Amino acid sequence: MRALVTGASSGIGEEIAKILDSMGYDVVIAARREERLKKLAAELENNTKIIACDLSDREECRRLFSEAGEIDVLVNSAGFGVFGEFTDTDLDSELSLIDVNITALHMLTKLFLDGFVKRNSGYILNVASVAAFFPGPKFSSYYASKAYVLRLSEAIGAELGKRKSNVGISVFCPGPVDTEFNKVADVKFALPGITARRAAEKAVSGMFKKKRVITCPGTVGFLRFLSKITPDAVAEHFVYKMQAKKEG
Repeated sequence: MRALVTGASSGIGEEIAKILDSMGYDVVIAARREERLKKLAAELENNTKIIACDLSDREECRRLFSEAGEIDVLVNSAGFGVFGEFTDTDLDSELSLIDVNITALHMLTKLFLDGFVKRNSGYILNVASVAAFFPGPKFSSYYASKAYVLRLSEAIGAELGKRKSNVGISVFCPGPVDTEFNKVADVKFALPGITARRAAEKAVSGMFKKKRVITCPGTVGFLRFLSKITPDAVAEHFVYKMQAKKEG
């Protein structure tokens, strides 16, 4: 059994790689920071393949697909955020966010799904966020990217279901998680976060149960319910106030 985990150099991706390794999977770990990947590989017990790559580059995404080889599990965990008013944020940073959070995930899902469907087996886990359920003033590009991940995954899942396919696709929508995300986005969470390990355990468990949308219990489940009954104008105001607390 083989799995590919992107964003494996830290956070949820790193913890998912450890969990899959403990389950007997040979893990292909991918991220930009090769030294971090080497450190992780030294901790894993099974055969590990390191692929250092920049997923903001489409050719690098194709290289990753080619070098990873045949896999049974795909985990798209790479991603980052850009915080601030849309008129103030850096365009190049936002375009890089779109390349990593959306384009790379889309490409890898599409490229690997073809083989999964032909073999009628396999699991895909796309990591989104509770942000996917809301409009996101002050974090607009990130929220929008996660909404894309959510809706793409749900739609693919519906298509696979109509085919009676055994391939599973899940989307993980956690709330705040204690990772390097805050440092990269230059923010502080307005709500308390859970550990990356706990989030990863929830994600992997839901993936193998073929749950379409995976959330963490408690506040996140309530927020998802709230998103279904709250008008967008009210949600926008709520999110704006919450994001404003992250500054400083």
